[in-house]
Amino acid sequence: MSDKEILYKKSTFNRLGELNKYVPDSFRAFLNFDQQALSSGELTTKQKELIAVAIAHITGCPYCIDLHVNNSKKEEVTLEELTESIMVATALKAGSALAHGVNALNSYTDDKEVLYKQQYFDRIMEFSKITGDSFAAFIDFDQKALKDGALSSKEKELIAVACAHTTGCPYCIDLHTKAAKKAGASLNELAEAVMVATALKAGSALAHAVNMLEAYDA
Repeated sequence: MSDKEILYKKSTFNRLGELNKYVPDSFRAFLNFDQQALSSGELTTKQKELIAVAIAHITGCPYCIDLHVNNSKKEEVTLEELTESIMVATALKAGSALAHGVNALNSYTDDKEVLYKQQYFDRIMEFSKITGDSFAAFIDFDQKALKDGALSSKEKELIAVACAHTTGCPYCIDLHTKAAKKAGASLNELAEAVMVATALKAGSALAHAVNMLEAYDA
């Protein structure tokens, strides 16, 4: 396989600094925001890196995964903690599709002018009758992914809130914000989790810019 056929190489990420030549103000402003979002505050750097790893698995950015897994190791994150954060991300990414399914039910069975209302989420249990084992299997996975383990339920719910803001699922945001609050998370902690999600979602677009540079030079 020639180098031109390889779309992702760790060394390609080193080109990121070249963006400073073309959009210096925007590039520096983002780096400043990213640094602020990932620095310790109400949440520790370790907790933020775990959130970052989870979000990177939702955005699917190979550079972000590599960067934040290595950052997590520096913060002495265990493989169990890392894996649990990925399982939460998996549950939320899949769960957002299922949650939006209530709107599919509405579209199929009703003609509603209002596309999203909190009460629509009540239809989620209809999938149990329609899909049976598949729905039950997902609910079982979701509950196990969010329960206490190497990470506390509070930490997992904070990760879940960040993930929900990445998937853009209003039902998930509502559900997991309330669950995080019940688990003892403060509004400051929730806000910091959302800022990490913001940095990672924007950062995945920025990171892929190195592939743009590669394609331009090809």
